[in-house]
Amino acid sequence: MSTLPVIAAVDGSDDSLRALDWALEAARERGAPLRVVHVWQYAAAWTPPGVLVAGPPDPDEVLDQVRTYVEGQADRPVVEYLGLQGAPGAVLPELGSSAQLLVLGSRGRGGFASLLLGSNGMAAARDADCPVVVVPRPGREVHDAPPADPGPRVVVGLHVDSPDEITLSFAFAEAALRGARLQVVAAYPWPPQAWASPGELVPPAIDQDDIENETRTLTESLLAPHRERHPDVRTEPYVAPGDAAGHLVAASKDAELVVVGRHRRRLLSPARLIGSVTQAVLLHAASPVAVVPPTALEE
Repeated sequence: MSTLPVIAAVDGSDDSLRALDWALEAARERGAPLRVVHVWQYAAAWTPPGVLVAGPPDPDEVLDQVRTYVEGQADRPVVEYLGLQGAPGAVLPELGSSAQLLVLGSRGRGGFASLLLGSNGMAAARDADCPVVVVPRPGREVHDAPPADPGPRVVVGLHVDSPDEITLSFAFAEAALRGARLQVVAAYPWPPQAWASPGELVPPAIDQDDIENETRTLTESLLAPHRERHPDVRTEPYVAPGDAAGHLVAASKDAELVVVGRHRRRLLSPARLIGSVTQAVLLHAASPVAVVPPTALEE
C-alpha cells in the first residue's frame, strides 16, 4: 500500500517557500513522498473553477525554481512536481483527497498586502479532506503567553463539552513525531451569564474554582486514552477562563504547531465552516496552524 504524499502548494512567493520548508520536514518525519504543486490561475473564461487541467504553460518557471531549491538540499524525500490550471481556491482543497497533509503559506502573490490570511488558505482549511497546515509570516506578535518549559512544543485546543477525538489524535501523533511536549488548552467561559429578566444580569451562583476543577477533571479523562497510545508524549494541560481563541493564540508563541479542529457540519447548517475559534487562530497565531477536518461520518 503506497504512502499518501505531503502536498506543498507553491507560487514563487516567500510565503510559499516557507511552507515548502515546513512540508519538506513533515515528509521526512513521516517517511512520505512530497508533492510540490503549482496552480496556474485558469486562463480561459469558460474553464469551470475547480476543474483540474494538467499541462500549464511550459516551462513552469515557479516549479523550475522550486526544483533547484529542493534538489540542493540533503536528505530530501522523494519529490514530484505537478503543475495544474484552475482557480487555486477550488483546486487546492480538491488535492486533499489524495494527501495526508496539505501545506501552504498564509498568503501568496495575489490579494491585498493588508490581509493576514489569503483566500486560498482559508478555502483549503475549510474544504480539504485532509489536515491543512498554514505557515504564517515571521514576526507575528502575541502576548500573555502561558508559562511553558523550553523545548519543542505542540499546542492543541480542547473543548471539554464537545471533544474532538480526531483533532486530539492528530496532535498527539504530531507531538510524537517531533519529540515534543503537547500543551492542551482547555478554556472555560467565565463569568457565566444568567438573565432573570430583560436588562437584569444575575450574578453566577456557582464558584469559579468548581468550574475550573471540573474542566480539569474532564480534560484529564479525555486525555487518558491518548496518553495510553502515546506514553512517550508528555502532556501539559492548561485550564483557564475566557476566550479559547485568545489562549490558543497566546500559546502559539514559540510553539512548533497549533492544532485546531474544523467546525463540524450541523443538520441546520450543512455547509462546511471553519468556526470562529479556528479562524481567529489562523489569522493571529505566531506558529504554523494545522486545521484538522472531522471524519466523513461526522460531516
